[in-house]
Amino acid sequence: MNDTIHLSGIEVFAHHGVFDHERSDGQLFVVDVDVEVDASAAARSDALEDTLDYGALAAAVKEAVAGEPLNLLEAVAMRVLRAIFLFDQAHAARVTIHKPSAPMPVTLAGVSVTLYRERSEVMS
Repeated sequence: MNDTIHLSGIEVFAHHGVFDHERSDGQLFVVDVDVEVDASAAARSDALEDTLDYGALAAAVKEAVAGEPLNLLEAVAMRVLRAIFLFDQAHAARVTIHKPSAPMPVTLAGVSVTLYRERSEVMS
């Protein structure tokens, strides 16, 4: 299956990180998701109920990132994957969490972590 719903640049203010100031002050996180679906029925019917509602998907991603603070981007990405797989239409997903203001010892544009999982790896 090669059908993908792609959402890019979902902005969420959250309090993830290993440092106290990250937890107390919070910062912007930016999320990209690619969700593998079977879009053949929706392509034929032109009906929302035959696909994954990407408005609902975006809201679920935002809620997952805005949740309780975690130390690592990897853990945030896994939380997002779990939220994505609550949608029955999602077969596999790639989640990238960008942390543009990550405290780093060198100057850089940002840090990101990407996880790819199939439904069976997350929902077992």
